[in-house]
Amino acid sequence: MLTVTVPDQELLDRLADLSDRVELVLWDLLSPLPPDVAERVRVVQIGHYWAAPDRWVRLYEAPNLRYVLLPSAGFEHAIPRVPPGVTLCNGRGVHSTGTSELALALILASQRGLADAFVAQNEGRWYNPELSSLADRRVLVVGAGSVAQAVVDRLLPFEVEITQVARTARDGVHGIDELVPLLREADIVVLTVPGSESTHHLLDATTLAALPDGALVVNVARGSVVDTDALVAELQTGRLRAALDVTDPEPLLCDHPLWHTPNTIITAHQGGNTDATYPRVAALVRRQLEHLLAGEEPENVVAHVGSGRGGAVGPTSSLGQVPCHGSEGTARVAGVDRAAGLDE
Repeated sequence: MLTVTVPDQELLDRLADLSDRVELVLWDLLSPLPPDVAERVRVVQIGHYWAAPDRWVRLYEAPNLRYVLLPSAGFEHAIPRVPPGVTLCNGRGVHSTGTSELALALILASQRGLADAFVAQNEGRWYNPELSSLADRRVLVVGAGSVAQAVVDRLLPFEVEITQVARTARDGVHGIDELVPLLREADIVVLTVPGSESTHHLLDATTLAALPDGALVVNVARGSVVDTDALVAELQTGRLRAALDVTDPEPLLCDHPLWHTPNTIITAHQGGNTDATYPRVAALVRRQLEHLLAGEEPENVVAHVGSGRGGAVGPTSSLGQVPCHGSEGTARVAGVDRAAGLDE
């Protein structure tokens, strides 16, 4: 029988009908498992927002662990914390619904001046300027994965002109080598790509400068996809606008200038933080377990950690900072087989 740990009672209940074929164990990685149970564990499902590195150290207590399943599309944080010999799978598709909803909300809030309207409401001031609609805007979606497609699907009814760009050109999608000329024609750019070496500072001073005056930058990807200093410089002049669900650093420090730049909306990495996530995680975990029970490769494999150690388990630079409020194709590189890029 396959032994699998799940992070919470709700997920365990959703998978309870598999109990004749799968041993489901509740484990939040905060306390050790009984040694005999730890010996049997082959699969660990990670919980939402498990950022604390000390928690991940518990994975090393399961000597026969073979698969770690993430609830998030992002996986760069997990690679250095996964034991050797383990296959890492991300949650591609789980957050597409919630993240695309938020992307659309950020676009509409920015286009229709909702942030200023809320301020005016609190002040008891009638506020009715003429603003740009979303209709007839030229929207550039950067990425071609499940989140990007969900964003495109939700934008289509708004009578916009949509262009899509990804790592490689294909039918209906431009290649990344065309990014700068495409930015020159965009009223709104929506970032949906994973954080990786190839997407680090994809929007930097040069590419941001290519955007026309008044363009809106929407980031529901990773904060590292945008050069924050370059974006702040553009926003402080009033030339560009931004709607950001992710930032670099993250959490954003209390005194960071990004909080106070004009024409900027910031949400605290809320894309997948909805109740729509839970049934979608359960559906993905169910499919993964059915694959494994059938002797098949699981979905969404993003890394195979090699025989050397996966890396030091410790806080990243952003996790070591103090926020305003408390929070908690595959190629072998340095002992890790990785799959990531603009198309995810």
